[in-house]
Amino acid sequence: MLSSLGKSSITGIGSGYGDQEQDANSALLELDKGLRSNKVGEQCEAIVRFPRLFEKYPFPILINSAFLKLADVFRDGSNFLRMCILKVTQQSSKHLDKILNIDEFVRRIFFVIHSNDPVARALTLRVLGSIACIIAERKSVHHSIHTGLDSHDKVEMEAAIYSVSSFAAESKAFASGICNKLSDLIQGLSTPTEIKLKLIPTFQHMHHDAASTVKVNSVCRNLLELYPVREFEEVLLTTMTKLALASHILIPEQIALLISYVTKQPSSPITLVALGNLKQLATKAPHFFTEGHVSDISLFCRELDEMRLLSSCLDVLRSLSKWSLFAVNMSVGPLTALCWTLCRHWDLSIAARALELLVKVTSDKEHLNDILVQTETLLTQCIMEESKRHDHNMKLILKSIQQLCLKHPEVTEGFVGSLATGISCTTGNKCVDICHGLISLIEDRPDLLLEHETTLQELFDSTLTSIDEDRNKELLVALGVPLLMCSKRTGSGDQFFHERESKLCHEHSWLAFKIARQATRLGCHLTASEFFKLLSTEVASENYYFWLNSLHEFTSAESALLELPDQAKFQDIISCLATSLQLYQKGVGCLKAASTPNNPLQFQLSFIRLRCDWLNMCSSLVTSLVTSRTCPPPAIAPAMAAANNQELLKCGHLAIQMQQCYNQLQSLATRFSQLYRVSFDADPKTLQQVQLMQRQCYLLMHTVDLLILNNPTYMGSKSYLPLETLSSFEEISREKTDQDVNQAVTQKILKDLKQVLQSTEGQVISHLHTNCILDSCLALLKLPFTFPRYFYQALQSTTIKLALSPSAKTFGEPTALSTDTQLVLKIEGVIQHGARPGLFRKVEQVCLVVTSSCSAKAAPKSGETDHHSKWQIRPHNDYFSQHVLLSCPTLGLYTITVEASIVDHEGRTWQTGPKRVLPVKTYQDPIAAMATAQSTSSSQMGPSQSRLQPAGR
Repeated sequence: MLSSLGKSSITGIGSGYGDQEQDANSALLELDKGLRSNKVGEQCEAIVRFPRLFEKYPFPILINSAFLKLADVFRDGSNFLRMCILKVTQQSSKHLDKILNIDEFVRRIFFVIHSNDPVARALTLRVLGSIACIIAERKSVHHSIHTGLDSHDKVEMEAAIYSVSSFAAESKAFASGICNKLSDLIQGLSTPTEIKLKLIPTFQHMHHDAASTVKVNSVCRNLLELYPVREFEEVLLTTMTKLALASHILIPEQIALLISYVTKQPSSPITLVALGNLKQLATKAPHFFTEGHVSDISLFCRELDEMRLLSSCLDVLRSLSKWSLFAVNMSVGPLTALCWTLCRHWDLSIAARALELLVKVTSDKEHLNDILVQTETLLTQCIMEESKRHDHNMKLILKSIQQLCLKHPEVTEGFVGSLATGISCTTGNKCVDICHGLISLIEDRPDLLLEHETTLQELFDSTLTSIDEDRNKELLVALGVPLLMCSKRTGSGDQFFHERESKLCHEHSWLAFKIARQATRLGCHLTASEFFKLLSTEVASENYYFWLNSLHEFTSAESALLELPDQAKFQDIISCLATSLQLYQKGVGCLKAASTPNNPLQFQLSFIRLRCDWLNMCSSLVTSLVTSRTCPPPAIAPAMAAANNQELLKCGHLAIQMQQCYNQLQSLATRFSQLYRVSFDADPKTLQQVQLMQRQCYLLMHTVDLLILNNPTYMGSKSYLPLETLSSFEEISREKTDQDVNQAVTQKILKDLKQVLQSTEGQVISHLHTNCILDSCLALLKLPFTFPRYFYQALQSTTIKLALSPSAKTFGEPTALSTDTQLVLKIEGVIQHGARPGLFRKVEQVCLVVTSSCSAKAAPKSGETDHHSKWQIRPHNDYFSQHVLLSCPTLGLYTITVEASIVDHEGRTWQTGPKRVLPVKTYQDPIAAMATAQSTSSSQMGPSQSRLQPAGR
């Protein structure tokens, strides 16, 4: 039940290339054995396993060898095996460009095109079409496709049409040459209607230049006039829309054409197709729609009675409204009037769509009350409807409520009451949606929900009694979140969950873990600690036991920090920090025990260690401030300051201790930055929290520097942060990404810092300065700490797999290389993604850094033996490669290191790894050394010695 706890995904897997090569060769040999079998079943089984082989070992040498073997089977096998190979080529399209011997591969495939069997020729045409990306300009293949279009066999002709579509998308020459032939075939009387309908969509790929695009578009318009039939109009309009989106130059013309079809034939079946195409254009190219287009669609909607057409028209307008510049410098009077009319429509789906549009296009407060009344009416109507088909309408209404609250925050309280009341009147998915909508409204103002806390608690208990139904399980977690948010304000939620945690943990462990996880993300650590303590006895795996124990210790440590005093009391602060650090150290030990080779928990360990170091540094800072009161500067402090020419040393050990604290803070901020750079797959909220923790370090550094290290009274001290940086911290505190409580604390610290600097101008360091530092440290410690989502769950997974060639035959054995030769290092890599690639950020480039160093004792100079180079490579279909030429002129053991990092679409570099090391041992070839010695000795002999040598004989 708890099998997916604590998974982390940001790892750089860099297993040995020798092992990969051995496994790949073994797998390929096994499949080759199946291909050479006499049984068709074994051959077919071997063929269908090739795509999985390509995904596991996506390297060119293997893929080239595999495709050549498949081409042999295609040439000599049956049509059934050829069809299986066709499926392989279609599924492995992103690996086709890794085929090295393209000519030989195509020759073996193309051999079948001369067969007398039309099915074999059709399969050949389809295979050629599926590999069009690597043979786009082959004239012989173009000729075969032309010939296939003239075939009288239906199967072969359909295969030729498939190839036409594939090659037209890749080759400009082929698209220009085939256009007239396709037009003649479509207009020909002998061509069947079914074939004509399949030929028309091939025009959508002929957008390589403006001339061909305009020509194809005119052909399609002529066909619209020649064939005014529904089937042809649907295909032609869809094809022309895709052609316009690909070329951009035809979009205004296409919008006008589609609107004319909508307005002139309102009751025709083609109207729905035209509206669907308009929605595509509105989604991908909203900036081409003018005020007249919006007005025409709005006026057309007012005359409609059919629900499907009305819903489609509203979907077009909703797609347009998602554009950020929609309704800017544009009169939307007809649209607004339409929305007011349709908001009162008897059909709830139409009214919900109209309300969403009305909220987006209306920003004045003049009609706010009318919009609120209409929204409340629709919300009540949707709550009372029990049909499941209204679940989508509820989401639309909740989205409109959220937009209204963002524009007019004063109406939030009323909607919170309505949603809290509506939760008890609904069931199933609709109730879950209302809970999620309620959470989004009270996220910034949880106090609005306090008067409805009792109602939510009663609903939680009733849901818990009927938890056997699947829909109630999700509802229980959704109800737990607003209750946890209320408990942060009142503390009553801790007692509420304490009374029910035993039943939840023993009977519904997974739901209890989800509630505890949400508690840590909301800062309710006391509640989460009790849950994790009970859950640790409910798992069978040792790793999960340690994982839950570590979470129990972490949340207990954060609960201990809640007892920090409101005023600066040294003893209480140090005691709380010591208790918290002790619990954190226990948790780190459990977290290490929970990690496995497949799940190393790298982010979790780094994040917790940084939190521990931050608390430890605060403890050191407080202790140093205490000693400044108990141990004043010695009598010889002025003499030491004069001798070292540093006036700050008059403060005694305080100056040295503050310098150490400053250095620790600086190191901690650097480590936060490093954690940020390795968290490529983290969600934005997690990265924002890491940034906030780093800024806390900078803020405390700033305070220590201005008050102690760079105090204006003492001249000669080293300047670390200039006074002007105060304004930069004020700008940071005003950023919208910061939470309100962080912003308030930052502004208070900066305000107190200014007051102390102004009131103590010209004075020596006193208790005013140390108290200001202590208050700043205490304020930062009392900030609410939450565990980010990436600590528990990775929604995006990105991994780089590297392979180096040459590689060691056995693990750890260095590669032998002669000193008079250079090493050609081939670096290959594959980017592997999870279920949702590119969810937060995408891989734009891969940065490779290659360094080599020699460990020889007699190395002449480091510059001659060391090497450092850097490349940025743009991966193609998640594959990249690079050749590096390295020189190893000295006898000894060289260490070659290859490290990969990711460059995202914004140009930021992420140090995700992996890091591979290749040992190289150089030797001196005796034959080459002898030849070198002879040439050297002969060059050193003078010309007179060379002439006297024969005479001596």
